[in-house]
Amino acid sequence: MALVASIHVGDFSLPDFTLKNPDDQSVALKEQMGAKGLLVVFTCNHCPYAIAVWPRLVRHAATLKAMGINTVAINPNIHPDFPADNIEAMKKKIDEWGIVFPYLADETQEVAKTFDAQCTPDIYLFDHQGTLYYHGRIDDYWKDETKVTAEELLPAAESLVAGGKAPRVQHPTIGCSIKWQV
Repeated sequence: MALVASIHVGDFSLPDFTLKNPDDQSVALKEQMGAKGLLVVFTCNHCPYAIAVWPRLVRHAATLKAMGINTVAINPNIHPDFPADNIEAMKKKIDEWGIVFPYLADETQEVAKTFDAQCTPDIYLFDHQGTLYYHGRIDDYWKDETKVTAEELLPAAESLVAGGKAPRVQHPTIGCSIKWQV
């Protein structure tokens, strides 16, 4: 497990990709856009950083949904060397973690590369026009949510919905590097 920090520099718009969920149904990212925005999270099943954040992500997705922001999770680690992240494992995690939003497989890793995603989790919040508004961490303590002293994703979403400016400071997410296929 290599610790990697991710930060996106410059303007970025939601790309038009279609991926499949574990039931082999196609899901277009742009069609998932909520009235106020879309949260896209690159994540997986086995990374300790991702595992620690999943319960918060599932809870926050419900809060965001009520604000008009939909959520999509994307697994870029569909890799033969990491069976814990394969399609069947994703199905189990959807049930185990109570994931009610699309959890999609990026089997070619083309979407992760287009986003310049670096780690799991890697969090991108887009406004309703598909412009990147926030690219940062969920809060200030990934490992143990009882030690969180500052939420970061939810205040950014609240500002987005209120029509405010994007947070000036956006701390990079940290996590395991994406398991790039060679």
